[in-house]
Amino acid sequence: MRNTIIAGLIAAFLVPAVAQAQSPITPSEQRELHRDRQDIRDERRDLDRAYRFGGPGQIRDAREEYRGARREYREDYRDARRDWGRDDWRYYRDRNRNLYRGSGWHSDYRYQAFRPGIRLGTGYYGPRFVIAEPWRYRLPRPGWNQRWVRHYNDVLLVDVRSGIVIDVIRGVFW
Repeated sequence: MRNTIIAGLIAAFLVPAVAQAQSPITPSEQRELHRDRQDIRDERRDLDRAYRFGGPGQIRDAREEYRGARREYREDYRDARRDWGRDDWRYYRDRNRNLYRGSGWHSDYRYQAFRPGIRLGTGYYGPRFVIAEPWRYRLPRPGWNQRWVRHYNDVLLVDVRSGIVIDVIRGVFW
């Protein structure tokens, strides 16, 4: 009996960890990123060849192509992660409508449509408005010193050290 209870507790802790460990990028995006990594390796090989056997013009051209390939890979990866986070919560919200129902929630401030880059007063991201469990709503994981904050039906990602809005997702709750 005791072993069954212990096994159940271990499973209860491991299942969410395994679910969170899933790749945030779709298989087609993974293939595209793999091709981008291959392009970076090819450009790096060309750059090394230019350093060994080429002149200054060839080195400059190879260096620019290598930097461009790296930049493109970083942008594609960033876009894929951003799109995954947004699509994931929308898909989940459409199937779990009661979780996102905004009943009984009132703010001390009137509604204002915020945008990234604006500095908020501390009252807007106080403990009363912080979303304590963002994974429950399938929101992307906040970074260090960042919090998801509810402002009426919108969700704001705020840097709590400076009060700057990093991201805004409109119409999450209804």
